[in-house]
Amino acid sequence: MRYLFLKQPLLDRFVSESFRHSLSEHVRRWGIAYLLLIVGAALFQAHFGFGLNASPSLPYRFFLIHKGELPQRGDYVAFRWPGGGPYPAGVTFVKVIAGMAGDAVTRVDREFFVNGTLVGQAKAVSRQGVPLELGPTGVLPAGRYYVRAPHPDSLDSRYRLTGWVSAEQIIGRAYALF
Repeated sequence: MRYLFLKQPLLDRFVSESFRHSLSEHVRRWGIAYLLLIVGAALFQAHFGFGLNASPSLPYRFFLIHKGELPQRGDYVAFRWPGGGPYPAGVTFVKVIAGMAGDAVTRVDREFFVNGTLVGQAKAVSRQGVPLELGPTGVLPAGRYYVRAPHPDSLDSRYRLTGWVSAEQIIGRAYALF
């Protein structure tokens, strides 16, 4: 009854000399490959990550994130959500950089402009019926970014909840995979 689910002959296979010999041959042949695979995975994870866009706010759903690479205007950016609203702190968001330090963010009624270019119109309430406060306007200070997405329901810098994204929140530049 000691081996409730395993039969004794099955256990004997793993302690037999032939099994130990075939295992050592396998490790001798493939050990370097396994070691290189582990080192490669660790290096990849140190510099890259993956992001999944669960909402329809962007035309792509899956992103490769190059950690530490600062994006330029028009690039996808991955950043950590600071918390609040419908999402917990630390969730990864992917948006498009529409404004950088020194750019002027203005608003006419509910339409937002960056350097005079329309970047979106803010809605009064969310899809859940929660009132949405308008985001900040003015000149973007150093280390702050205006982010957007083309979808009208995107939770981006048009709203106070997101506001201007700080450089400390940025994970890195995101590359759309599919």
